[in-house]
Amino acid sequence: MIDHTIFENKTAAYYTLGCKLNFAETSTIGKILEEQGIRKARNGEKADICIINTCSVTELADKKCRQTIRRIARQNPGAFIVVTGCYAQLKPEEIAHIPDVDLVLGAEQKLNILDYLDDLHKQKGNGTIITTQSQDIRTFSPSCSRGDRTRYFLKVQDGCDYYCTYCTIPFARGRSRNGSIAEMVKQAETVAASGGKEIVLTGVNIGDFGKSTGESFFDLVKALDRVEGIERYRISSIEPNLLTDEIINYVATSRRFAPHFHIPLQSGSDEVLKLMHRRYDTALFKSKIQKIKSVMPDAFIGVDLIVGVRGETEQFFNDAVRFVSGLDISQLHVFTYSERPNTQALKIDHVVNPQEKHERCKKMLEISEKKTHEFYSSQIGKTRPVLFEHPKKGAPMHGFTDNYIRVEMPYEKNRVNTTCKILLGDFNETGDALTVTRIIE
Repeated sequence: MIDHTIFENKTAAYYTLGCKLNFAETSTIGKILEEQGIRKARNGEKADICIINTCSVTELADKKCRQTIRRIARQNPGAFIVVTGCYAQLKPEEIAHIPDVDLVLGAEQKLNILDYLDDLHKQKGNGTIITTQSQDIRTFSPSCSRGDRTRYFLKVQDGCDYYCTYCTIPFARGRSRNGSIAEMVKQAETVAASGGKEIVLTGVNIGDFGKSTGESFFDLVKALDRVEGIERYRISSIEPNLLTDEIINYVATSRRFAPHFHIPLQSGSDEVLKLMHRRYDTALFKSKIQKIKSVMPDAFIGVDLIVGVRGETEQFFNDAVRFVSGLDISQLHVFTYSERPNTQALKIDHVVNPQEKHERCKKMLEISEKKTHEFYSSQIGKTRPVLFEHPKKGAPMHGFTDNYIRVEMPYEKNRVNTTCKILLGDFNETGDALTVTRIIE
């Protein structure tokens, strides 16, 4: 039994690497510790406890995690250091051997952190490892984060059953699972009560929502749409085979769901999609884009893409370039393939060399920049609602339209966390936002 009085007047620092899901979980960990009297360390203040929530999506992500752990240890000498997240689940021994690490927590344990802090005494030798095998991970813990902006991130689902050949997420986060719609609605109501206006739905495979509760993602969308006080929801990422026409049609006419979709494609080559064990082909993907645009012509569509995977020949890459170039989308999120241990992709022939991976990434990013510029240009002169956010000190006022156009204007304090209809003007000086021609209401 831990004596929780040892936590009073202690300070904690939080560091998050990776996805929005991680940020939501770190925020929940922070709330748990705050309830025990642990105060968040101020900027420049040495912390008594350091929580590092890690990512392991690529080899580079692993490297950044190790660098972060060592840097945090140097900046907070004597602090009790806890490492959790995907890297901790996949390679706990590796982390435990990093100097000054005291505790390594797996995916099942991270949100029960209080059970493992003990007396906060530094470890002698390697850190303590407490994990659960990925196939035995069963717990779903709701998480919601705000960060420094007006946008909240609500975790509605965790884990994945897809086992794509290039991916370690099922090993890092376990099988697909979720909370109930009632729990998600309660979280959204809490956000509304605290003054939050926008919620992004996050998860590993959110379209799979309902496996643990016998519900569906569409049911969740309809329930959340009825929560008073929330002005806007965004669907962060949804598999194309799980993005049904009924969801698209509902978003097109809903009160609160934004015309903004993020859909992983991963490759524009059918041959590569088969090697990846993806559950759709390019024809299905294209049909989803066409469906969205038919009912929401101004919708923003972001697309994930991986280049340089094993088996991606020059011909297959050229096929992907042609396919992606022909899609009516707004932005590409391009990732360079990184080989991950214990994945089935390692059995695939034809390895793309690093220089070629770099060139392919550059090519796709050029396509992305062109498409984003074209989409922004198409919105000039249109009227859209903008939710203005807290600007950085000295920076212009900024916010995003419902269809995810970044907008800038001179700072007005009373506009923060408020929604205004505006007439969109031309590009700003840096070309990464549109200006405000006029505030309509």
